[in-house]
Amino acid sequence: MNILILNSGSSSIKFQLIQMPSEQITCSGIVERIGSYEATLTYKGNGKTLNHVDSIKTHTLGLQKVLEILLDTENGAIGNVDEIDAVGHRVVHGGDSFAKTTWVTNKVKKEIREFSTLAPLHNPHNLEGILIAEQLFPKAKQVAVFDTAFHQTIPVKAHKYAIPNKFYTDYGIRSYGFHGTSHKYVSEKAMDYLKKEKSKIITIHLGNGCSITALVDGKSVDHSLGFAPSNGLIMGSRSGDIDHALIFHLVNTLGYSLDEVNHLLNAESGMLGLTGHSDLRDIQSKAEKGDKDCQLALEMNAYRIKKYIGAYTAIMNGLDAIVFTAGIGENSTVLRKLICTDMSYLNIALDEHKNEIGSATLREINTVTSEVKILVVATNEELEIAKQTFDLCSKA
Repeated sequence: MNILILNSGSSSIKFQLIQMPSEQITCSGIVERIGSYEATLTYKGNGKTLNHVDSIKTHTLGLQKVLEILLDTENGAIGNVDEIDAVGHRVVHGGDSFAKTTWVTNKVKKEIREFSTLAPLHNPHNLEGILIAEQLFPKAKQVAVFDTAFHQTIPVKAHKYAIPNKFYTDYGIRSYGFHGTSHKYVSEKAMDYLKKEKSKIITIHLGNGCSITALVDGKSVDHSLGFAPSNGLIMGSRSGDIDHALIFHLVNTLGYSLDEVNHLLNAESGMLGLTGHSDLRDIQSKAEKGDKDCQLALEMNAYRIKKYIGAYTAIMNGLDAIVFTAGIGENSTVLRKLICTDMSYLNIALDEHKNEIGSATLREINTVTSEVKILVVATNEELEIAKQTFDLCSKA
C-alpha cells in the first residue's frame, strides 16, 4: 500500500511517500520557512536530492509545490494520482472528540475547523492539506492522525485546571498535549535502546513549535503544551508560559483587542519577539557574532527547558534519559549544551565532543559517568502516521 503522509507544521510541510507494511520510503521532502520570500523545498527521490528556493507565502502554495514535484514527469515518484492508496494527515488538535486515528469525513473536517481556534497555527494548515489531497487524490482513503491522542494517558491531576469544575465537565476545558506522534515515536526508540522494562524518560521536541513530555513506562504523564499549543517552552513565534494577568493588562490598560493579543502571543512572540528572527539557525549565527538579544534569547530558551526537566524529574521521582528530537533538538549543538550544562544535581553530564558529532542515527551524547542518558533521536512523525494509517486501513 502506498501511503502519502502530509505533516503541516506552523512554518513547514514535511511529506513522505511510504510503502506499507514494508516501511520503505519512496520519496521524502520538506518545505521550510513558509511565509518568506526565501522558502526552501527539499526533495529526495529516485536517487536524487533537489533543492529549490522560492517565495512560498502560504501553506496552500507549499502543498501545491509538494504535489507538483510528486507528479513531475522527470523527478516525481508517481505516474498518476491513482497510485496513492491512502493519505495520512497529521492534525494537531482533536479535543475530546478524537482519541484515536480516524477516517476523514465531513463531520471530522468540520470539527477540525472548529478546533482551529485552539490551534490557529496548525489546524487550518492541517485542514488545507486534507482539502487539497481530496481534490488531487480522489480515490485515496483520507486518514487523520491527531497529536492529542497520545496524551490521553495524562492523569486527571495533571491535565485538569484549577478553575470551576463545570468548565471541565461541561466544556472539556483541560490540558490536551500535542506533538503526540513525535513523542510517541522517539520514546519508543529510546525505550528499545535502554532495554528497560520500567523507564522514566523526558522527551524534548524542539522545532518552530516546542514541547516537553514526561513518560513513565512509555506513557505520557505530563506535557508542557495544554488546552492549545501555545504555552510551555519558548517557541519560534509563540511566547510559551506567561502570567495570564498580562492578557488583561494588554486589553484593559494598553488598549489591545483580544484578537490582537492572540496574534501577539502566537505569531509575534517567542524567539521572533526576542530577536526579530524565528529560525534558530539565524539566531545562533547572530549570537556567535555578538548579538546580545540573540544570546539572551538562547539563554532564556535553555533556562525554560531546564525548569521543566527539573519539574518532571520530581513528579516521576527519577530520570533514566532525556531525549532531544525535531529540527532544533536534533541539530542545535548550541542549545543542547546550554540545556545540559550545570545539571550535575540531577546526574546529567554532557560530553561536549559527542555533542558536536552529527549523525542521523540514535546516539548518546552524555559522558560515561552520567547516570542519566542524553539521547539524540531523529523523529519520524511521518512513519508513525503511516503505521497508524495502515493499521486503520487494514481493519477496513
